[in-house]
Amino acid sequence: MSDQRYVEIPGSKTHELPPLLLHGATDSSPDLTSVMLEAEDMLAASDAGMEIIEQRKMDLALQLAEQYKGLLSHWNWGDSVVEWIRQCEITFENEGVLRKLLHPDVWPHASRASFVELLREKAVPTGGVALDRAVGLRLTFRQPPPIDCFSSEFLFYLNATVAGTAYHTWSQSPALFPPDRFHFDVLDVS
Repeated sequence: MSDQRYVEIPGSKTHELPPLLLHGATDSSPDLTSVMLEAEDMLAASDAGMEIIEQRKMDLALQLAEQYKGLLSHWNWGDSVVEWIRQCEITFENEGVLRKLLHPDVWPHASRASFVELLREKAVPTGGVALDRAVGLRLTFRQPPPIDCFSSEFLFYLNATVAGTAYHTWSQSPALFPPDRFHFDVLDVS
């Protein structure tokens, strides 16, 4: 365990949390025609032949579509984690020992972000998904943004600041949950 500050839980019982249900992306192959115009706008003026320009445009469209699939993967993880946190909050409200741990009038208290840190501390395999970015994307977008709004500028701002800022703002927590006191399963339901 790291030297971070953990909230004190009375007793020595290991508490069972609801399973984290992972929902996969619903659209695994984005429509390339919707990103072809953006790919064309991204290409610099060139004296290359039409065949080369079309190939570059297709390559850019494929890269944008691949980045969109990554965004969907992160968003779906974030959506699954936010729903799991809601289920955990219900569990906390129903257990007397845990009930006060999330209330801001008790110091130190844990926040919803403590559940994300619990996932990290438990080393839940994410398949390359960054949990903070995933939850940040879910906090930013109630639904995943459509591929039609995917532009190079959108990607720049989204990757550079939006998801990270959303998570950082949301995750201010004075205390964390001790990982050895909680157990839960992770189930892929996609």
